[in-house]
Amino acid sequence: MKQNVQVYSEIGKLNKVLLHRMGKEIEGLVPDNFERLLFDDIPYLAVAQKEHDRFAEVLKSNGVEVVYFAEEAAAALKAQTVREDFIREFIEESGIYSPYARERIAEILGEMTPLAMVNQCIAGIRKDELTVKDPDSLAAIVAQDYPYYTDPMPNLYFTRDPGACIGDGVSIHCMNTIARKRESLLLKYMFNYGDDLFPNGTNLWYNHEGPHNIEGGDILVLSSEVVALGLSQRTGAEAISVIAEKLLRADNSFTKILVFRIPSRRSFMHLDTVFTMVDHDKFSIHPEIEGPLDLYVITLGKDGNPHFKSVNDSIEVLLKTALKLPAVDLIRCGGDDKIAAQREQWNDGSNTLAIAPGVVVTYDRNYVTNELLDKRGVKVLTIPSSEISRGRGGPRCMSMPINRDIL
Repeated sequence: MKQNVQVYSEIGKLNKVLLHRMGKEIEGLVPDNFERLLFDDIPYLAVAQKEHDRFAEVLKSNGVEVVYFAEEAAAALKAQTVREDFIREFIEESGIYSPYARERIAEILGEMTPLAMVNQCIAGIRKDELTVKDPDSLAAIVAQDYPYYTDPMPNLYFTRDPGACIGDGVSIHCMNTIARKRESLLLKYMFNYGDDLFPNGTNLWYNHEGPHNIEGGDILVLSSEVVALGLSQRTGAEAISVIAEKLLRADNSFTKILVFRIPSRRSFMHLDTVFTMVDHDKFSIHPEIEGPLDLYVITLGKDGNPHFKSVNDSIEVLLKTALKLPAVDLIRCGGDDKIAAQREQWNDGSNTLAIAPGVVVTYDRNYVTNELLDKRGVKVLTIPSSEISRGRGGPRCMSMPINRDIL
């Protein structure tokens, strides 16, 4: 039975989620392309896969249907004409300048089964795996030392970022970096042709084409009325304005958008690397963003247009007011120990995935934060993370919820 897109909170029981089990794309990482591909280290693939499998097992054992990115993309690309359109867009977005290479890559991908093609696109196409008779040209000479025709997509196991389900719709993102734009291209085809994942009638809140940058780690659905957006290193004010207006004007229950302006730096990256919701009135937070922080509220005015308002309240007061709660509990990542806070935030101690009210999945390595969550009445389900954490993302980053119970 199909489960429609339904995400009206961060904490409603999780029923269906989209994951990506990393593959050969991880082994395309080398120090020379760290900056290009947004990594700081190289996960050991065999161990990372075991850790990711454990993550999936924890979800399944708690009643969550787990579906996988590559398989869903392949299902959406089963029609030959659709595959041809995708291959053309994929080659264009991969920045391949040689017409000979473009032609040969299109030919090779076109001969593959849909799943093999998707996996090849994710893994990257190496030059030593593909013979291309390319005459001398300036573009060919300049690019000849780089080993790939098309870059691998090692960030794809963070399925939260290329898209996010909000209410009864999905936002497909214009990613901030070239390295990740093809992830949301795949998601665009999944939305257009993957009826099992995104049934007909699913709303589209944002387009892959943008043009303004936004990523899923900066989107938190706090309630059926309130969405929080991060103004961050990866998400700009222009995109926030566009998606806020779309959500507020649509025929749904959202009435208020909260905007958190977080420091634009690698260690913070997205809102969910410093702030997540773990229960009706409880939040995990990195102490360095508690304040002072620029906060904004967006609502529709009587004229039917979005109104932007800067607020002087603390995060605590803003959340309490917006969610109509008597009080909220901000649980500090690392507690009051500054060193522990920085260490565990770097290892995504604040990046919790709630699978039910007061039940979260976290990395086992963040033991200080996990103990604090436990003491505050939050049930903590830990997963091993020696290798998957090297990508700088936690359980929330690694998951795209498709359906949750409505609270």
